[in-house]
Amino acid sequence: MFMETNSVYIKNMVCRRCVMTVTDVFKENGVTPLKVELGVVTVEGSLSPERMEAIRRRLEEFGFEVIDDKRTRLMEQIRVGVIEFVREVGLQERMNLSEYLQGKCHREYSALSKLFTEMKGVNIEKYYVAQRVELVKELLAYGELTVGEIADRLHYSSAAHLSAQFKAMTGLSPTRFRRLREPRLKPLDEI
Repeated sequence: MFMETNSVYIKNMVCRRCVMTVTDVFKENGVTPLKVELGVVTVEGSLSPERMEAIRRRLEEFGFEVIDDKRTRLMEQIRVGVIEFVREVGLQERMNLSEYLQGKCHREYSALSKLFTEMKGVNIEKYYVAQRVELVKELLAYGELTVGEIADRLHYSSAAHLSAQFKAMTGLSPTRFRRLREPRLKPLDEI
């Protein structure tokens, strides 16, 4: 038996809490999603325009946005892919970023890179570095790992490489950042 499914693409989903929040929004509007992943919700059948509008408004209250444009959807898929690649332990051991994005988006990396740069105003590699640095900031703020341990965990070639990249992006050394009373962390959707 064939079941018709539809995908709803959503901007600014960057973490597990986002998945839970989006799931709750759909359920409170009478729709139980078949699957909810970063950036996309799969539902059975089609949604009425009224129900979709109610979901759209509620999602916007939480800072999410339904994406209707195909290019914007693909750009968001790339952005979410970079975040996944940075944050999912083990991905970087198995493949490089371009391989991961090509597999996730089913497009050549050169086309993905061109679209991302055009729409986001920064190339994928710089966005990737910004995401890595933001994760380093989080790990430094927790205070549980040394700079060397963070470098190993995030697959930097050395602690010195991590420190140089961190200072270039933030203007502070990792040690100096760690000493700040209130570390300046950015929400992932603002990077």
